[in-house]
Amino acid sequence: MIGQSNSVGYQVSQQTKILIFDSGVGGLSVFKEIEAKLPALNYFYIFDNAAYPYGELEHETLTARVETLVCQYVKKLDIDLVVIACNTASTIVLPMLRARLSIPVVGVVPAIKPASNLANKAIGLIATPATITRQYTRELINDFSQSKPIKMIGSTRLVDMAEEKLRGAAIDLKELEHILGPMKNNIDVAVLGCTHFPLIKNEIQSVLGSEVLLIDSGVAIARRVESLLTPTAGAGEQGQREIYSTAPPWKEKALNVALTSFKFDKVRHHPFEI
Repeated sequence: MIGQSNSVGYQVSQQTKILIFDSGVGGLSVFKEIEAKLPALNYFYIFDNAAYPYGELEHETLTARVETLVCQYVKKLDIDLVVIACNTASTIVLPMLRARLSIPVVGVVPAIKPASNLANKAIGLIATPATITRQYTRELINDFSQSKPIKMIGSTRLVDMAEEKLRGAAIDLKELEHILGPMKNNIDVAVLGCTHFPLIKNEIQSVLGSEVLLIDSGVAIARRVESLLTPTAGAGEQGQREIYSTAPPWKEKALNVALTSFKFDKVRHHPFEI
């Protein structure tokens, strides 16, 4: 499944508080899809930029940070549902969080299964180096795409590009083409295996060509979150929006300007100890 949770049929009230967690701003692509379906909910977004990028952290360090931060926020803010909007984190921390928390924890993994049903020639998986090498990713490929060849690119630079774009920087298409070059003309479906990548989807499309179908997990995650709520949970006026960082963000003023398009006010610096 693209979107996974530990609780089937769990129902919460109209005052639902959702925590969305990522190492950076990539999770905003997931938030956007969830919020489009459920605008009346209360959303709390935290990005652990003090440890960005997660793809370069040791397994134990990443696990400890995610567990500490998520559990602190769940307790302090009385959160009802958690979305780990990071492929790298989701591939290793979901079992631990689900053991610690009694509320639903929804994770995101690369959309390899739907891609295998859509591809005729080959699938491209664009992700972080950590996601590419995770055993979980290998198992997804073995389970769902044995009949279709998969070409993989793991790039931290693409994550940086998405962060830069949200702060107003233009994407260098020549650099992007250099990174994605090995896939060009060799695939017909590309999986955006990092939540940052939908933020630069148009640029990726222009490099790979219009004949390549790009898919990500955002819509599936939104459907999964919606399925866990009561029918009236998304009704009413726009709910609360708060965004936190674990360190002063790079180009904070530019980031705050971009956040208005997601209906967030300025970033609040992390108020809890880690």
